[in-house]
Amino acid sequence: MTVEPAQQLWEPAQCVDSMTVETVPSPGLGTSGNDEPQQCARTVQTALDIGYRHVDTAQMYDNEAAVGTGISQSPVAREEVFVASKVHPRNLAPDDVLETTRESLDRLGLDALDLLYVHWPAVAYDPEATLPAFDDLVDRGLVRNVGVSNFSPALIEEAAGILDAPIRACQVEMHPLLPQQELVADARERGYALVAYAPLGQTEIFDTPEIRTVAERRDLTPAQVCLAWLDAHEPVVPIPKATGESHLRENFEASTIQLSDEDIETINGIEDRRRLVDPSWGPWN
Repeated sequence: MTVEPAQQLWEPAQCVDSMTVETVPSPGLGTSGNDEPQQCARTVQTALDIGYRHVDTAQMYDNEAAVGTGISQSPVAREEVFVASKVHPRNLAPDDVLETTRESLDRLGLDALDLLYVHWPAVAYDPEATLPAFDDLVDRGLVRNVGVSNFSPALIEEAAGILDAPIRACQVEMHPLLPQQELVADARERGYALVAYAPLGQTEIFDTPEIRTVAERRDLTPAQVCLAWLDAHEPVVPIPKATGESHLRENFEASTIQLSDEDIETINGIEDRRRLVDPSWGPWN
């Protein structure tokens, strides 16, 4: 059965109002790669039932309709769910930003997005042309908050100087192999949420001796260790991916775990530093 775009079930006034760093829910549910429609919708609904209140998708993921279906099928009220999407790098020309965001809203069954990101500063991205289009979306009430993704501090500074709307979030790859110290400091200084994708290091990190040491010491799973380490770095909001209920629960429960100073020091001692998401794989290349 094909999952159709979710039916609109709410008025614009019911959408989540402008967010602050403190109100970007953590953890979020990452949906990259979850593009089988029925599975994706079921995952979103299950996650909301468990307690997640932040769902992350993107035009590039080709699953916005399924995400919207999962949201509409959940008994959780729309105003309690923080929904974020991202504009494909090919769609960052001003007219395309508006047109494709409306298409995203139609697929999701929403009147407004709580957060919309520039997905990558690539292809059609022109800060002087692209970013005012995001401001226009805010002015039209189609987007509550503006974010950027895969931006450096220098690119964030440039964007902040052009946008009228504040940058509410920057989404980047972040995990114990890529601690993003410069961006953490920038997020604290500027007051935006640093949203961590690939927070589990694509599971490659699970066999890292330091992660295993802390997991055994605390009787935790490696995934929970990674997520708890991220939670210790405010204002970081991890968005782990999972599909099965047990892993969804495991990841959600990590938000209640507080690592000791010794645990954090152990993890910070990891010498293997590397990026796991290579932008050269992007479908725009």
